[in-house]
Amino acid sequence: MKSPAAKKLFLMMVLEFFIWGAWLPLIWGYMLNPVDKGGIGFSGSEVAWVGSAFAIASVVGIFFSNQFADRNFAAEKFMAFSHLVGGLAILGMYFVKDFNTFFALMLIHSLLYVPTISVSNSIAFTHMKDAQKEFGLVRMGGTIGWILAAWPFYFIIGNKVGADAIAARQNIFLVSGVASLLLAFFSLSLPHTPPKPASDGEGRFAWLRAASFLSKPFLLVLFIVTFIDSTIHNGYFLMAEGFLGSKVVGIEQKWIMPVMSIGQIAEIATMAVLGMVLSRLGWKTTMILGVLGHAARFAVFAFMPQNQTMIILVQVLHGICYAFFFATLYIFIDAAFPKDVRSSAQGLFNLLVLGLGDLAAKWIFIPLQGSLTAKDGSVDYHSLFLWPTGLSLAAAVILVIGFWPPKELEAPADAGH
Repeated sequence: MKSPAAKKLFLMMVLEFFIWGAWLPLIWGYMLNPVDKGGIGFSGSEVAWVGSAFAIASVVGIFFSNQFADRNFAAEKFMAFSHLVGGLAILGMYFVKDFNTFFALMLIHSLLYVPTISVSNSIAFTHMKDAQKEFGLVRMGGTIGWILAAWPFYFIIGNKVGADAIAARQNIFLVSGVASLLLAFFSLSLPHTPPKPASDGEGRFAWLRAASFLSKPFLLVLFIVTFIDSTIHNGYFLMAEGFLGSKVVGIEQKWIMPVMSIGQIAEIATMAVLGMVLSRLGWKTTMILGVLGHAARFAVFAFMPQNQTMIILVQVLHGICYAFFFATLYIFIDAAFPKDVRSSAQGLFNLLVLGLGDLAAKWIFIPLQGSLTAKDGSVDYHSLFLWPTGLSLAAAVILVIGFWPPKELEAPADAGH
């Protein structure tokens, strides 16, 4: 990383995803489990509402928060304010156990946190000398931050039960909130990234101008594929844990997260070589490989469910799935959209990655799995996983046929050197 600000940008990403990684893996058990098993006993519908807060925030953010970051506020000050108020909100969740207050605080946190994912990308791209080469290394900090938060909590308190576990699991909100406040103050030291008011003749609403670029066929195709791939990506996290712990695969509960974490380690390695891959293969081939990573992983799930070794080894494809598609997507958005709407453009695609894709996964794969579950509780995993395999192949075909960015957007040949 040759940019003078690269170390600060890396640390920004570490803290950005540490906040999320601290609470996400354990919040579901905390909400669902009764008090005697270390939870607060929310109903399934209440848990669903809390789980939808990120999706709601991704929709709202594109109209308001990302608009402000593009047009009205310096990005680093937007980050500072968002993480200050969002951090106080999630700290509040440490103290409450009733649903209404708990949901309200999660919604406030989400409304302020979700847009910072797009804004942190925009800050990084603004201050990197070579985005194709450096973004993978900078964004690798996010994966490291997630691991630093999620792994210790999971292994220390993830399997605790009883009333004492409530106090232990509450700490996820305390740690997440403190990290958010740290990032709020750290954001003030980030390189200045001023807003970019609309020029004469341009629309005042950055989100509307960003959306207007979808009239370009190659961006519309990318938008459609991003929705499909986001649905598959979120579907993996909905289905993988139950599949790995089923009688078919037979992985013990305590080893499920370590097995899934193989993908996160692979993600770090893949991020490190992303610049080189982009320089040699270009946008299109790199993204196609990322989408096909999902197809290969789900094909192994569908056709080799009893081969535990293969099921474990195929987790390394997560690195390719994420870095080669999603990280490349963020780099491409920065190259394809004008500077004055880049936060809104990032938010427009994050609307799919964090919002609509997540909702679609829940509405498609949860009912589908239910329809393929027998009375004895066994699941027809072969039929289940053929669906995401087919969707991945369809998305790859759409990219092959319809994604033809103009030559001026080609990744430079020396991007990875």
